[in-house]
Amino acid sequence: MLRLEKRPQPSRLWTYLTPVLAVVLTMLCGGLLFSFLGKDPVLAIRTIFWEPLFSEFAFYYRPQLLVKGAPLVLIAIGLSLGFKAGIWNIGAEGQYIIGALCGAGVALAFYPMEAAFIFPLMVLAGGLGGWAWAMIPAFLKVRFGTNEILVSLMLVYVAEQLLASMSLGLLKNPQGFGFPGSRNLQQYPSAHNAELIAGTGMHWGVVAALIAVIFAYVLLNRHMQGFYIRLTGDAPRAARFAGVSPTRLVLFCLGVSGALAGLAGLFEVAGPSGVVSIDFNAGYGFTAIIVAFLGRLHPVGILMAGGLMALTYVGGDIAQSKLGLPKAAIQLFQGMLLFFLLAVDLTTNYRIRLRRKEAS
Repeated sequence: MLRLEKRPQPSRLWTYLTPVLAVVLTMLCGGLLFSFLGKDPVLAIRTIFWEPLFSEFAFYYRPQLLVKGAPLVLIAIGLSLGFKAGIWNIGAEGQYIIGALCGAGVALAFYPMEAAFIFPLMVLAGGLGGWAWAMIPAFLKVRFGTNEILVSLMLVYVAEQLLASMSLGLLKNPQGFGFPGSRNLQQYPSAHNAELIAGTGMHWGVVAALIAVIFAYVLLNRHMQGFYIRLTGDAPRAARFAGVSPTRLVLFCLGVSGALAGLAGLFEVAGPSGVVSIDFNAGYGFTAIIVAFLGRLHPVGILMAGGLMALTYVGGDIAQSKLGLPKAAIQLFQGMLLFFLLAVDLTTNYRIRLRRKEAS
């Protein structure tokens, strides 16, 4: 009979092994899933993880890894700060949408003017939009003690309705022959988040993601605010005795995560997506939660986890087109990562012991 035995201290070895084991279990169970769908499981897994990197068309797929990975890393970095402090922002998808709407709104307000200040103003608007949306659950939590998980999550659906409304109304392309959606920002040079190096996928969103990784690392390891974040997550009572202000911490963590999610939305709508449309949001805000935990809430780990998740996005698209796998199967495969990570993470704090049944 199996039983759990509490460890005196969390296992440092299992802290680093659990993400690897979660990926292996995901591959095994994902292979079973693909076989139930009538596909060759080995070929499916190989297509997802090998084709984007080493196939004959890898020169085309590799830039997409940066395009897909940048918003995931940017959002996950912001979420990880709050998660470390026990502040749970589950509504990054909504902040991502609002950031995109605010940034695109600035661009379309100046259309067709050509000026160097437009894109920086869009970046500012995108960050402020995401920050303002995150301040709603932050204010309600510090003022009325509401649950930030529920409030931030419910605001995602409000943001989705705003997205649909803007696509059909205020931001609708007047020359779009009645179709929903805004003008294409890729055709507006002053508002286009173009590649910095042609053919690489490197745009300002990728640069912002790398800066966010460095910022988070320095904050958590070299700044007093980072110490407060770690202390609050590890020992809330000790944090209170140390004089940490819960109100300031909530406002800081939710504000930073909202701003980074808003920036991710802005860089996406001004670059790879190009338009504000009803189906603009691609679930990056929710997938970033998986990335944050897969990276162990560590900035460098999140960078690597974002690359892995981007690989499943790009490889999943290839598997859909080549093998005929349904999109839902790819999404389930991605969700397995978080499921197995949370399941295996139990071994970090507990030992699994075999207890013999006592004789009666």
